[in-house]
Amino acid sequence: MNGVAALPASLARDTAGLRPRIEDFLYLEADLLDEWRIEEWFALFAEGATYEVPPTGDADENDPATSLFYIADDYVRLRERVGRLTKKEAHSEFPRSRQRHMISNVRITGLEGGVADVTCNFVTYRAKRGVVDNYYGKHFYRIDCSVTPFRIRSKRSVLGMDMLYPGKLTIII
Repeated sequence: MNGVAALPASLARDTAGLRPRIEDFLYLEADLLDEWRIEEWFALFAEGATYEVPPTGDADENDPATSLFYIADDYVRLRERVGRLTKKEAHSEFPRSRQRHMISNVRITGLEGGVADVTCNFVTYRAKRGVVDNYYGKHFYRIDCSVTPFRIRSKRSVLGMDMLYPGKLTIII
């Protein structure tokens, strides 16, 4: 064995340099969240998209229909979440916390019909009132690359921690 991992056939034909374009898109997403421009962040999602944060533990097996997720938003609920977070009544984030979203190891794991399955590792830092919370794990995306600009069809953020401390999630990771 020569030590080179084989790419799926659909990716071996990717001559347009899709991964750097997806990386730029994900960096834009992180920047919008860091700057708390969440209405613009929401605009990155395709109509009908979903955003999920499953419970810690064996998240690959969890389904929002049978498990209690930290976040299990369809497009409408995500729009409502963004609306709530921008109001002063969102006590957990008013004044808003300082955040930094880091991503790495961006991989395209599938590509069909212009829609890319993408994974990346993440670390999100949240600072408020002298306390820094760290969230880390892996994002799983379905990104529609056939439109300009790209649109997120689904995002699942699987936390790598064995428990969520302090037990709540008030930001978008």
